[in-house]
Parts: sequence; structure tokens; C-alpha cells
Amino acid sequence: MVKALVLEKKGELSLRDFPLEQTLGPADVRIDIRTVGVCGSDVHYYTHGKIGPFVVNEPMILGHEAAGVVVEVGADVRHLSVGDRVCMEPGIPDQTSRASKLGIYNVDPSVQFWATPPVHGCLTPQVVHPAAFTYKLPDNVSFAEGAMVEPFAIGMQSALRARIQPGDIAVVTGAGPIGMMTALAALAGGCAKVFVADLAQPKLDIIGAYDGIETINIRNKPVAEAIAEATDGWGADVVFECSGAAPAILGVPALARPGGTVVLVGMPVDPVPMDVVGLQAKELRIETVFRYANIYDRAIALIGAGKVDLTPLISATLPFEDSIAAFDRAVEARETDVKIQIELPAS
Repeated sequence: MVKALVLEKKGELSLRDFPLEQTLGPADVRIDIRTVGVCGSDVHYYTHGKIGPFVVNEPMILGHEAAGVVVEVGADVRHLSVGDRVCMEPGIPDQTSRASKLGIYNVDPSVQFWATPPVHGCLTPQVVHPAAFTYKLPDNVSFAEGAMVEPFAIGMQSALRARIQPGDIAVVTGAGPIGMMTALAALAGGCAKVFVADLAQPKLDIIGAYDGIETINIRNKPVAEAIAEATDGWGADVVFECSGAAPAILGVPALARPGGTVVLVGMPVDPVPMDVVGLQAKELRIETVFRYANIYDRAIALIGAGKVDLTPLISATLPFEDSIAAFDRAVEARETDVKIQIELPAS
């Protein structure tokens, strides 16, 4: 039995003892969890009980953004040692699958992803995880930053999909955690300027404090108008749609320059309409993003080198015993908070 934050069913959380099988295999490591971020998908399972075809039909441990310390290594593990500070990639694919062999293991149909039904997450003091998806943190990267690697990896995947050229102008629609991560990754990838558009001014204030980022509150001015003014009517080289909101997706063609790129990052709850002719008339290139692949080492390297500072995005850190309060705050403070983290004590 382990202590864990358990989603019992839609709208009901408990912090309780839970029977969790944690056998260490020869290619695995055992990790003491120190910090876990509260993700929007965790919150969505809490409030809605499902995301698309993934339905919470039985109690499930939440959490998939984590960092910790290796306390035991399997017999075949060579690149990690007891005492190493690490973060973990939460998706475990079938490494023999066609998707994995193509290097796109993130879209492997059989991937087992923490806190995606029926797979349990990591909001528990200790987990066993494949060493191949466990990454050592540089000495100057904190556990809190290590737990931010997972959402930042999505931003990195988005920036890579965009094929950014040095000096590009980008616009991000949606200033949620993933929108902010995408904006920072786009800057690190070579964009000269990134515009971030949203309705929530508190979040725009947070991301707008970074050099190279300008914000657009769409309550005050339509984003298309603001981008047209900023680019002399030409449009952005890259548009990252990170909100998943139908109006934002429909308005994407108006933001991009002719021959530009659109990266669809946000995930709508239901199917949404798209302006196909608007996309065609500018011959826009469309890219989509689903999680990430082969990106964790790059994300960690950027953070460790000081090229990206994610700490301003951490809104609050609560102790493990207050995990339910952390999730309730994540539900209630969506307009103001970016990332809430849960801290577990050292064993």
C-alpha cells in the first residue's frame, strides 16, 4: 500500500492508502518523488471524469509532471545511480512498435501515459519507472524546475514543428501554461518576437514580463487587428494555436502571413470548424502536436544553460497533505494561476 492522491470518480478526490504494484525490473529505477505539477489534464479528469475516449471508470492516481531522486536501480541500468536527481517522461511506449521505430513514439497507440485511464500517475511518494525515460537533472536545476520539463517539452515540440527561422515573428493564442511554454520555446528557437493573446490579464502580465514577448488582451483589441498593426499588414511567420477554443481556431488564417505556418497545439473538447479556404488562400502549412518525442534532453539542456527560466510560471507550491486543496485551487484560479505544484517530503 502507498499513500496517493486518488481520483475516486468525477469531482471526488481523496488522499489515502492505495494498492499499487511497483516491481523493479532490470531496466527500471525506483524514484522518491519530490515535486509534482498540477496539469490541466489532471484537473479536467477531476472536473469532467474524462478526456475524449479516456474515461475514469475506477479510482486512479493523478499526476504526471514530476521530479525526484533515484533510490534504486535495476541490474541493467548504467546511466543512472542512486542519489541522482531526475525528472521523468511520463509516457511509456512499446519500444518495438512501428511508431517507436519511426521516432514518433508519442503517437504509439499502445503508449502507457501516467494519469491517463487506466494508467496510474505519480502523486505518491515513490514510483518505479523505465530508466530509458528517466533523465538526470543538472545540479543547478531544482526539483520544481524539473517538474516543469514535462509541459515545457510540449512547447519545445511545438517550436520544432514550426521549423522556426531566426528572426521569425510568432503569435500564440492562449496564455495557459502550454501557451506560455510554447512562447518561451519559440523565443529559444530563434523568434525575434512572440505575441501572446488571451482574455486573462493576470496571465498576460506574467508572460509579458519576459523579454521578447508582447501581449494582446483580446477584450481590448481583436488579435488579428493587433497582429496586422504590428507587422504592417503582413502577418506572423508562425501561429501557435494553444487555446483549443473554436473561435481562435477559426481565426487562425487571419493571423498568418502568406506561406506561413500554423501549429495546432491546443486540444478542443469537441470537433471545431476550420476556415479551410482561408488556409488555402495563403498556402499555410499546418502542423499538429501531440505531447512530444525525443525532446526531454533538449528541454533540460535549455533550462540548465539558463536560456529559459520557468520559475516565474510557478504560482504556488503546496505540501503533499494539501493535494486536494491544490487541485481545488487549480479549478478556481484558472484566470490568475499558471502552474501549481505539490511538494512531497524526502523519505
